[in-house]
Amino acid sequence: MASTDDRRTPLRRDARRNRETLIAAARDIYAEHGVDAPLDVIARRAGVGNATLYRHFADRAALVEAVFHDSLKPVLDAAREARDREGDAWSILIAYLEQVFELLAADRGAGDLMTAAVQGVPTLDVLHAENRETLQALVRRGQDQGTIRADITVEDLLFLLAVLGRAAPAVPDAWRRCLALVLDSLRPAAARPLPAPPLGPEQFAAALSRLGGRPTTAPGRAHHPRPPASEATTP
Repeated sequence: MASTDDRRTPLRRDARRNRETLIAAARDIYAEHGVDAPLDVIARRAGVGNATLYRHFADRAALVEAVFHDSLKPVLDAAREARDREGDAWSILIAYLEQVFELLAADRGAGDLMTAAVQGVPTLDVLHAENRETLQALVRRGQDQGTIRADITVEDLLFLLAVLGRAAPAVPDAWRRCLALVLDSLRPAAARPLPAPPLGPEQFAAALSRLGGRPTTAPGRAHHPRPPASEATTP
């Protein structure tokens, strides 16, 4: 007679397979349509019911974290490497941003994450913090070296990059021209009196949420609530 552990093993394997299939389906759909794609579409792509999806992922944020935890690591590594490099801050800034935008242009889901506020995704919180710290350090160093205009703040740059990043997947390689234009506007030779004060950190966070079409306090499942109890038997 099979042991209890033996009888449970197939169930554990099925659950693991369902989880992996859901993550793979979500990764494909996010890359095509962004992270606001309906969760039921992901469940259908994976060949499971909504209840199965929610057994593995309590809300949208949990699924987003599972999908992007590993794929965003290269950006984290690039941010830390750029911050630690010595030399011309301007050249380091260009190289770092080109690497970031290559990812944004190739993966709409990653672009959504990096250019909008999505609560409850720990990897994204770390990424935003690392990116801000890196850009802050490079802007200050560039200003000290005389290669970046003195009146630019990190919020100015972050907002410009967020707007451009949202459009990056639309036309392959078009972002290269636009990024060059944005960067050239940071040069001291391009400086003219700016017509309004810069955004503060809280103003920038609110603007980022509005840019992504998400309220600042909305949880990940706001638009796709857990199925009611009557659907709990969905396979």
